[in-house]
Amino acid sequence: NNGQDSPLETWTESMVSNWLRSIGVKETNIKKLHEEEVDGRILCELSEEYLEKKIGMKSGPALLIIKKRNELVNSQKAQSQHLHKQTSGKNDHGASAIKSLETTADIKEEHKEDFVPMVKTKRDSKLRPFDMKGVDFTYVKNSVLLPESGVVDFICPCHEYKSFAIAATLDHQRLQAKFAKEVLKFATGCMNVRTNGTIHFGVMDSRGDTGYVHGEITGIPVKEKDVYCDALDYIERSFSISDRELVRLCIGEPQFVQVVCSNSNEELYVVEVDIKPVVSIVKNRVFSVSLPNFNEKANKVQLEKNTAFRRVGPKTEPVADLSDFYQHISFRDAQREEAERRNNFSAPDLCQNLGKKLIMLITGGKKILDKEKWHILVTNRLQEKDLQSIDFLLNMNIFCVFDFDPDSNVSGLCHEYNKHHVVNRHFMQNYKIPSGLSIREFESHLRLFDQISWIFCNGRNDFKGNEPPCDEKTWVKTKRTLLKDCVSLICKDILPKGTFQVIFLLTSPVDTPFLNTFYEFITDMEGHEDIICLAESEENFKKWHSFALGSCDMETVNSSSVVGMTISQVNATLQQVQPTTTRTMKLLPIHVKGECFLDTREEEMRCSLEILSLNHCEETSPDVIEFEKENIEQQFYHGGKVTWMNLWLADQKIVGEVIQRDAYNEVNSLVKECLCWSLDRAPISCINMYHHPGSGGSTVAWQVLWNNRRDLRCAVVKPSYSASVVSEDAIWLREYEEKDPQKCLPVLLLFEDCDQEYLEDVKYELEVAVNTKKIARGTLCFILLSCRRSHNPEKMCKVSPQHNVSITHKLSETEKKQFSKKRRSLEKQFKPEFILTFVLMSEEFESHKIIEYVKQFVKHLLQGIDIKSAVTTLVLYVALLNTYVQNSFISQSHCEALLGLSIHLDRFRQHAFETSLSEQARLVLIHLRDEKTYIKLIRIIHPLIAKELLHQLLGDKQQQSDLALDLLNNNMLFEHRFGKDQYMKFLRDLFMTRRRISKGDKMDTFFSPLIEHVREKECPDKAIELLKAAYKRFHEDAFFAQQLARLNYKHDRFEEAEQWAKTAVAKRPNNSYFLDTKGQVYRQWFTAKFKAMKQTEKTPENVVDALETALKAIECFQECEKAAVEDNETINNAGFFGVVEVGCELLKLISSLDVFSGRNHSRCIKYLLTDYMPAEVEIPWEIFHGKLKNIQKIILEALEWISEDLSYFQTDLNTDEEKTSETVERTTKYPMHWLVNKSSAYGKYFSGVSQNCCGLKPESPVMVLEQIISLYPSKPMGAQMPQADLVNYIASHFALSCLSTQSPKLVAFQDLQSLSDQFPREKQRCLSSTLFLLILLFWPEEHDTEAEKEHKYETVLSAIEHLQILYDKKLKDIPPRKKRIYTHFFLSNGTGFEKFVHKSKFETITKMFSVSEKRLKWFSGEVWKMPEISKLLKCVTGWMEDEKVFLEGPKGMKFYIPALKTSSVPHNNENVTFYLGFTLKGPVAYNITVQT
Repeated sequence: NNGQDSPLETWTESMVSNWLRSIGVKETNIKKLHEEEVDGRILCELSEEYLEKKIGMKSGPALLIIKKRNELVNSQKAQSQHLHKQTSGKNDHGASAIKSLETTADIKEEHKEDFVPMVKTKRDSKLRPFDMKGVDFTYVKNSVLLPESGVVDFICPCHEYKSFAIAATLDHQRLQAKFAKEVLKFATGCMNVRTNGTIHFGVMDSRGDTGYVHGEITGIPVKEKDVYCDALDYIERSFSISDRELVRLCIGEPQFVQVVCSNSNEELYVVEVDIKPVVSIVKNRVFSVSLPNFNEKANKVQLEKNTAFRRVGPKTEPVADLSDFYQHISFRDAQREEAERRNNFSAPDLCQNLGKKLIMLITGGKKILDKEKWHILVTNRLQEKDLQSIDFLLNMNIFCVFDFDPDSNVSGLCHEYNKHHVVNRHFMQNYKIPSGLSIREFESHLRLFDQISWIFCNGRNDFKGNEPPCDEKTWVKTKRTLLKDCVSLICKDILPKGTFQVIFLLTSPVDTPFLNTFYEFITDMEGHEDIICLAESEENFKKWHSFALGSCDMETVNSSSVVGMTISQVNATLQQVQPTTTRTMKLLPIHVKGECFLDTREEEMRCSLEILSLNHCEETSPDVIEFEKENIEQQFYHGGKVTWMNLWLADQKIVGEVIQRDAYNEVNSLVKECLCWSLDRAPISCINMYHHPGSGGSTVAWQVLWNNRRDLRCAVVKPSYSASVVSEDAIWLREYEEKDPQKCLPVLLLFEDCDQEYLEDVKYELEVAVNTKKIARGTLCFILLSCRRSHNPEKMCKVSPQHNVSITHKLSETEKKQFSKKRRSLEKQFKPEFILTFVLMSEEFESHKIIEYVKQFVKHLLQGIDIKSAVTTLVLYVALLNTYVQNSFISQSHCEALLGLSIHLDRFRQHAFETSLSEQARLVLIHLRDEKTYIKLIRIIHPLIAKELLHQLLGDKQQQSDLALDLLNNNMLFEHRFGKDQYMKFLRDLFMTRRRISKGDKMDTFFSPLIEHVREKECPDKAIELLKAAYKRFHEDAFFAQQLARLNYKHDRFEEAEQWAKTAVAKRPNNSYFLDTKGQVYRQWFTAKFKAMKQTEKTPENVVDALETALKAIECFQECEKAAVEDNETINNAGFFGVVEVGCELLKLISSLDVFSGRNHSRCIKYLLTDYMPAEVEIPWEIFHGKLKNIQKIILEALEWISEDLSYFQTDLNTDEEKTSETVERTTKYPMHWLVNKSSAYGKYFSGVSQNCCGLKPESPVMVLEQIISLYPSKPMGAQMPQADLVNYIASHFALSCLSTQSPKLVAFQDLQSLSDQFPREKQRCLSSTLFLLILLFWPEEHDTEAEKEHKYETVLSAIEHLQILYDKKLKDIPPRKKRIYTHFFLSNGTGFEKFVHKSKFETITKMFSVSEKRLKWFSGEVWKMPEISKLLKCVTGWMEDEKVFLEGPKGMKFYIPALKTSSVPHNNENVTFYLGFTLKGPVAYNITVQT
């Protein structure tokens, strides 16, 4: 096929040669032009002068070529315009529309029109390939075929259309006569001019006023197919005896092509008849025919006059001059013969080197299969012998398999493959993304990059669900759309072009569904590149070939197909180029110092861990090592992440050693320490590494794993999996192939750049599992090694120096020597700029030195750079992200989109991308890849370089805010589909995520570092403009509205802040954090107004505005309180703190007015607490009276809430709040002190302050407490105090007893017990502090009688039961590991008040330790072994049963005491001793020890 139906500029050299032959140019001239590499584009530009002077042609042939070329261009142009007028639809298939250079603009216009809703478009359809069976093809109703055509090249068929709408409904006789007449007339015309042709019935042949366009597929109903087949029996009546047999050989059987109607179920067909006048049949003959015609008058079929017909353009006409026609018959025969010779079908030549061709196709011209390329396999039923030869598939990265064999899972390829690898069985409908799921989440949901996805495309016979296989017709109706969506999702959203290859394995006869898959892939991949066909049988390939020709030219199909190799030959050939040796088994260490095999399938099931085996990398083939070693080493020293291959190559002495920094020995010794046995050893140890970005911290962590892999089982955690999955997989890894769970090697798990919270969650899950399995005490099960980037590693380490290691840029003396030596050896191998990160590290990274070095390097690098080029813009964008967003990158696919690279030849894709970069960009950008998806990523080689690039490239002319705005508004990047989730996250973080000390940053910031930089170094307006743009870009996201409110009030722009806060709250009315922000806007506004009035005299009239603002703030904080209490997911106390702070300020303002001045604020208090109304404020404050008279109650309730909260936790739960967006405006660092101050401020105005005194330390505490007690009635028993006052009275005695048991104000313990009878009888009406005091008052003593003990236990148990209910309510749905509780008292050896010791007593004993040491002593239980503490405590005896601690109550009653640390609980049923603590959850057990 010379491809004349494709645009001239797309012709290849061989297509041009074929065309030259068809117009009669001599072979010598054709050869000359072929040698000059004349393709379609060059042919467009040729001139007669060039042909004569440069090619040396005679003027005759040169003139002919130019004349015929011009005719061809004009006819293509006319045909394209004709098509454009008739079908305004978009060319969906790209298989048939002729696009010439001149019509490009038209086509662009046409695409614009697609988006105008009123224009109804009809898409083009490709024709059924000539000679293909009709059942192997389908048409879509109302799509449009190419216009009718005349002779093209004799082989490419001409086409004629008949709507046949009326005729199809006639009776048999009339229908057959009409059908035969049209077929025989067309056939005679084709045979006489020696061209192939197809006549189509059910396709519009003219437009008229029917609303159809020319070539539109309408279809006709076919009740009986044999009626059409039998109609061709008219051949015997219509042709002469000598011609009949020959005509039969030229006219094919009618083909019935089904027409798919999307909105109806009617069965329609296009009936097509192919005419093929092979020269050996028609040579030297002219055919004439007597056409049948139904005569209505005679009511019978009559034959018309015998006539010879010919094709003239798109019509069939009678031959006018027969004698002239006869004279040219031999010329036509010669042309036909030549055309047949050229186009005779042959499978790709079987004597060619198929093995080499196969390797070239699969490896893309490399010597080794690309480990990072994904493969998609499309297959139907494999023969049994072939199933024994699938080793070549086992080491390929197969992304998914489209399997058309319904028995594959039982007896086919899936069954066989599943013996070696885990497969996830899917159907095509599983590839529909559920709403609300991002692409990344969907990939995780289907485990797409972890386990192979096996897609059963035509049902599964063994599946109990409703998925039976179906016939071709049903499949086309029910499953074709599913296939289209499935392929489209993979090609357009999951795998970027060039990262994958599709292999069609033709092992059985191909059918329509299988062929449709090829069509969908070639459409969505925008070309045949990276589609390969492997076929053993020529017969199977033939059908495939004729179908494929409908979408691409013969040369492409043949060059990407391997025909004639058996599967076993393919298997043997491809194993030579596999990067790893087939079926290598990994090894793991075992407890008894041996080894065991790690089953591949088992490993694949555990997706959340990258397991490090003993023989890791040893399966790599020697060829790969030889080709890749230098590249692997250079990538690492240029700034790439360390890989196991780097460490293995160094171990094998294939490359130089990888330097071990001093921190390696520190971490390694901590690991070794963990392995030392001790009865107090916790089952899970944590080691934290904090490192400056780019200081080699990650390398140290990987070296620790690598060098400990013989003594421990090691794995890297993939943080995309949940904590529960990771812990489940870690438990499996520990016990794999071990007989006894008590005797296993510990597992060393590496967490890289994971949140502390995630680490805590995994640890908690592991602790639960270890306790459930009853692992013996002192057994180390897991070491969690956390490696996190930090801008202040040393500070992070001070928190717990025994378990933390810091890695900074500063080198020790030993390290300096090592680095210097290594640098000298590397510089012999590589230029310094190609190992830049290592060079930077060896410059010691001392601040002044490194800054100067980086400055000079960047300055030198940027000489001569084109500032305005797209590549420089790309470098700036990446530098901006890398400077402000930790671990950020841009996918290579995004970069290509930005640079406008449209790379069709994918095997040169990386080359094309790299050559498009400037020299400078090549040096500073490093290519990484996603460990999971292998998608290529780009980042600057080092954060310091990124920062300096930004500084020098922007210079003084451009500001970072302008660059950030450009990046934000770049549609090409924002709308690019591949890697979209990650890109959006980084872009959002750039504008949203704050710095946090707890995350390793140098300081806490109120806004993202970029916004902080812009508002401080540029101007607040720019920062506001940026956030507004981000708000708009991220679809008016409420979190950006919240940020805008904060930014505006920080710069005293309160009106704007109010609007943005209202916007955020309107979008999320129940979000307590947004309500808090809104409250803060009014609070800051009120503070500003109050401040402004300090110099002026305040009157009731001029404070109205400030009053209104303060009341608005309180209202918002109350709404915040309400939303926080109702939200079960979070604990947010900001509303309560806000109410108290604004309330106290408001009291200060009111009391400062002259009208309320006076001793003890008595008039003010009278106004606030009674109906009293001073005349001065009555009218000015008319609308506020109700709210102001309620202010005391509101503040009191908030203070009581906070007080109760602190009695539970003694800390503000928000202090380690790490969420990106939902953070309170500020955290209260010392909440206990805050409570004292605010209670005191409140107490100045109102007596009866609610104050929980536990833990408070005023100036002379004994006197203060005695004073407080003296404020209460001297005879409390008869006073009938309210519950809250009663609690405070008793609590004051407990507080006083902790400080002085000799105080005269201390009443007898028994009196307090009697007084407690006044607490409500119904425990559900009691406050938590009431229940807590009841436990303390009635905890039994040894001298009690049995009856007294029984009565006391009843009181205590009832109080505990209700305390637990209140505690659970307080903590809502917070994860169990976060449910903290504070222990106020411990049980001591005395009686009465003296049987309790307050926790503050311990604080005085441990005050000589640092905070971190103190925390460690409490955590490890060391504190109980300190004699000065143990002598204060009473050692209680009890027993263990089902892992629960029990005390013995009266009459042998069991009294359950929860253990505060579950990991300290012995697993056997044992007698134990422990210490008792008292919390607002009830009593808890500490230091549980088995009684010996």
